[in-house]
Amino acid sequence: MNTRVAPAVVVLSQNSVTVGRKIAKVLPGAKLYGLASRTDNVDISFTNFGGTLRELFTAGTPIIGICAAGILIRTIAPILTDKGQEPPILAVAEDGSAVVPLLGGLSGVNDLARQVGKALNIKPAITTTGDIRFHTALLSPPSGYHLANPEHGKKFIADLLAGVKVKLEGTAPWLSESNLPLDENGELIIQITEKLGNSDANCLVYHPATIAIALTNPEANTITQIQQILTESSLAPAAVAGIFAPLHLANNSQLHSVAKALGVPTRFFPESELTKLLLAATGADAQIISSPFSSIAVAISTEIINPATRGQPQGKLAIIGTGPGASQWMSPQVKEILAAATDLVGYKTYINLIGSLADGKRVHESDNRVEAERAYQALELAAAGKYVVVISSGDPGIYAMAAAVFEVLDQYHQPEWQTIDIQVAPGISAMQAAAARIGAPLGHDFCVISLSDILKPWEIIAQRITAAATSDFVIAFYNPVSKERTWQLAAAKKILMEHRKPHTPVVLGRNLGRKGEEVQVITLEELEPALADMRTVIIIGSSHTRQIQHDHNDWVYTSRRYNSEE
Repeated sequence: MNTRVAPAVVVLSQNSVTVGRKIAKVLPGAKLYGLASRTDNVDISFTNFGGTLRELFTAGTPIIGICAAGILIRTIAPILTDKGQEPPILAVAEDGSAVVPLLGGLSGVNDLARQVGKALNIKPAITTTGDIRFHTALLSPPSGYHLANPEHGKKFIADLLAGVKVKLEGTAPWLSESNLPLDENGELIIQITEKLGNSDANCLVYHPATIAIALTNPEANTITQIQQILTESSLAPAAVAGIFAPLHLANNSQLHSVAKALGVPTRFFPESELTKLLLAATGADAQIISSPFSSIAVAISTEIINPATRGQPQGKLAIIGTGPGASQWMSPQVKEILAAATDLVGYKTYINLIGSLADGKRVHESDNRVEAERAYQALELAAAGKYVVVISSGDPGIYAMAAAVFEVLDQYHQPEWQTIDIQVAPGISAMQAAAARIGAPLGHDFCVISLSDILKPWEIIAQRITAAATSDFVIAFYNPVSKERTWQLAAAKKILMEHRKPHTPVVLGRNLGRKGEEVQVITLEELEPALADMRTVIIIGSSHTRQIQHDHNDWVYTSRRYNSEE
């Protein structure tokens, strides 16, 4: 598939999810899109089919629709303009019995169809004459080759189909092993070259990804300097395979700007010398190109360079929140991160919450009480070039793993950790979920207090409860009770009873979004440790929290109107 954009596999019913997931598994980075009202356990949910498809198409995202070909055609037809800019579009039968390429002949739709067909163990319905006769797609070359003059492709293929012979200049196994009418005296020419040059309609030029660029001190003008070297050597920018640099530069913004400008990946090595970087990227037989710049080196390899097999990528670490438990509470951002990850780190119970999104990942499970060890392991994995996801339930920044990761990062000062790209992806917290189930008890000022005294002394907890109660905050209690800790909730109640009325509404939310979910409303006077556990979040109302009944439902809310005369 001649695209670096991960495909979108689109399903419209739950019956299509299994086939869609099977396809997504074999396509790196592919995401499973599902119609919200009819599917679950997908990566990204949508409500507007037409709008979503047209948005993906406009963004250049390959689309694999597990649906009838007609609905895809009618949806995309109004925005069809430039054939050369179309991403691959193909239709797959709901039962996986047919794969039909529809659009994107110049962007690798037939190759994508073959990949999908192989995953489903069927032969795709490819109808492109050139592909069928010559067993190759000249207009959508495989990864590692760039067609420099696609505008000549239509006439060139027409001449081939008419019986004209072609001469191959250069090395390209995908062409020499095809059914093309190759002849040393052919009237048509195919050139495989890193060099820039002019060609006519009788010549197709492919630039192989054989150029490596090594950088040791990227600056704002580095891209201009690279372009100067390429121009003076008559080298095609499209033949650049990647940017290669020392590992300590993995977080260097200038380096990533250079790679983005050239449209190539970055890879990193422990070596810091230009010569060693080039040898690691290209091999000993590479041709070194003269460079007037001490921090830039350019070389041409004798073979196609696959950056994925050289050095390591920049490590990534994402600390995510899955929400309390229900898959519909997991954000699209979190699902995208999970789809791209290589490694998952977390407490087994939380990893189980993501279901099939863990498929194909390396899973590193640990006990719930070893947060620091878990954070250290995640940072080490990311420093080795992995895309690591640390999983928390709820929100990762609320009594969860985000703080643990940054504590470890701050404590150990490991130089290799400075190369990691770190992000935190929020999730719906347990207190938000409990509040939503019962109304709006957090509708005005509130605070959150953990009753666990493992990491802080009870005296501090008691001070905070007293301060919050005195200030008339709504209070959300996390970690209220465990098998070893039962007295803290009773002690907290005693403090609260000194400042709150006995009939103050109290919300208990347990197993939110999971099997056995229970949300109940009691009074402060009725609150007892036996009613809660570690899977329970407790919301204590303020003096302005009310319990009402509407349409046979009990609701709790805290008024926004907090006037002094009330």
